[in-house]
Amino acid sequence: MHFSVHKKIRLGFFIAFTVIVAASVFSYLVAKNLLDNAGRLNHAIEVSKRLEVITRQLKEAEAAIRGYALTKDSAFLDPSMQERSNRIEREYLLLRQITNDNPVQQRHLDTLRRLLAIKYQQLQLGGENSTQLKQLSDVKEGEKSMDLIDNKVRDMIRIEESLVQEKSELFHFFSVMWVPMIFISSLVAILIGIYSYITLTREFKLQLHIESRMKSYQRDLQQNISLLNKTNQELEQFAYVASHDLQEPLRKISTFSDRLQMKYKDQLPPDATQLIDRMVSAVSRMRVLINDLLIFSRAGRITPESITPVDMTKLLQEVISDLEVTLEEKNVQIKYDQLPVIEGSDTSFHQLFQNLLANSIKFASPDRRLEINIHHEVVTGKELGIVKESRWNDSYCRISLDDNGIGFEQAYADRIFLIFQRLHGISEYSGTGIGLAICKKIVDSHNGFIQAHGDPGKGASFVIILPLRQRNRNDESAEQ
Repeated sequence: MHFSVHKKIRLGFFIAFTVIVAASVFSYLVAKNLLDNAGRLNHAIEVSKRLEVITRQLKEAEAAIRGYALTKDSAFLDPSMQERSNRIEREYLLLRQITNDNPVQQRHLDTLRRLLAIKYQQLQLGGENSTQLKQLSDVKEGEKSMDLIDNKVRDMIRIEESLVQEKSELFHFFSVMWVPMIFISSLVAILIGIYSYITLTREFKLQLHIESRMKSYQRDLQQNISLLNKTNQELEQFAYVASHDLQEPLRKISTFSDRLQMKYKDQLPPDATQLIDRMVSAVSRMRVLINDLLIFSRAGRITPESITPVDMTKLLQEVISDLEVTLEEKNVQIKYDQLPVIEGSDTSFHQLFQNLLANSIKFASPDRRLEINIHHEVVTGKELGIVKESRWNDSYCRISLDDNGIGFEQAYADRIFLIFQRLHGISEYSGTGIGLAICKKIVDSHNGFIQAHGDPGKGASFVIILPLRQRNRNDESAEQ
């Protein structure tokens, strides 16, 4: 599968972007895990610190009771056991608040609460006057109770240490993966950057080469335009020769043949008279052919100055008025829509419709009255499906000229627009076969299209498609 340069570059940047996003997400997870690990460590330290404070204060209270038992010095009972119990209770409440997100630790604290309650009672009793035997018993109970509290504290510290260990292992995993991930993503980004640089450099050189070729083509195009202008000048000269110099010999041949017939008509044999008549007929056809060729060379020649908004309905009425005598003689019925205003050459459009109507009149069926229907519709270039994509939004007028004449075979639909192409012999229908060629030339010069559809014995239909607005050169160059 072949990928264009732009697709390769987009794919490369997409991969680089994906890798960078993945590395960013992974870095975020590493940083988040690091922060969680630090928070868990601080939490464990805080819990251990509070437990240590509780344990230390309990031991200090027991030491005070033992000192008082040995010395009977009331200084050991300052602060009092009640105050010491209140301090321990405050630390316990803080510890409870710290571990409120851990149900296991909360259950341990519930147990610790019961042990502390027992311990508080022991402290209260130990601070009172009692016998030596009872004091010894209280000391043993206190040691036993203290051992239970120490065990519970160690259990809570082990839980915190295990949580810290889990976080440390997870952080270690991300830390181990983070360095290769960053290295791989950086390597991929560097490779894609190098590839993009090489590709863009190659594309830039190719663009320079294309621009160089385009300049060469432009030079060739300018030369071809100059050659075309020169050819047009030669055609102008040919048209002048056809209209003047070639007409002169024909006039002389016609004059000499007339004199020959008038002066020596009685002396010429019948064969000679027939030859002279055929010569005169050939001269007439030659004159018509030259005139038609001259008309064809001038047809469709428009300039920006000759392009104006043309009321096609008014123009069609003028054409019908010009053909009024012929239409009455042939008993032709014409029906037409109200046509829109179209930009173009008024003279060329006049010639276009005059040739199309004359063509329908010429090939009318002898078996029925000729009827010509002209209707139209305005469509967009996209709806037509035959214009360039850049002109899909332009508006076009599709004009259909339908008649019920003799028609033609659809296989000859393209041939009838060629110059000097005839579908019938000259003895059947007069003319040089140039009228429809002129129509095509006029439509082409207005950036339009012309099509023909025929049905032998039933009639013909000519479809002319013209843009409502002619684009100027600035529009065309901006479009390109």
